[in-house]
Amino acid sequence: MSEDIYREIILDHYRNPRNKGRISDADVSFHDSNPLCGDEIDIHLKVEDNIVKDIKFEGRGCAISQASASMLTEMVMNKPLTSVKELGKDDILENIGLVNLGPARIKCALLSLKVLKMSMVEYYASKDPESAQEIREGSRLY
Repeated sequence: MSEDIYREIILDHYRNPRNKGRISDADVSFHDSNPLCGDEIDIHLKVEDNIVKDIKFEGRGCAISQASASMLTEMVMNKPLTSVKELGKDDILENIGLVNLGPARIKCALLSLKVLKMSMVEYYASKDPESAQEIREGSRLY
């Protein structure tokens, strides 16, 4: 696909975000921001039998950060935590279709992945400390 098509997809996710909102009885919620540009993302997860049964995000910021969060929620909905744990930078950049982003814009695109990974650390902390440590130390944090 051409970059123009990817730009349209990003704008669509920004204008019409998928899975935006809050889960009142979430198993875990996590917030982070990018202080350099002001982007903020909260991710709320509902997990059943180690499957992401529901995921929502809240946030504000640029089109790339918000669209990336929307697209990420679609990527992980109904997926096992083991496969979510393996997601990395290249998966996100390929999904949004903008692999030639500058350093500042890459942080925007990857903020939601960072928040998702930290959500998983929080989730695993009491259930599977070894997995929490693996995610925390892993090179695939983002």
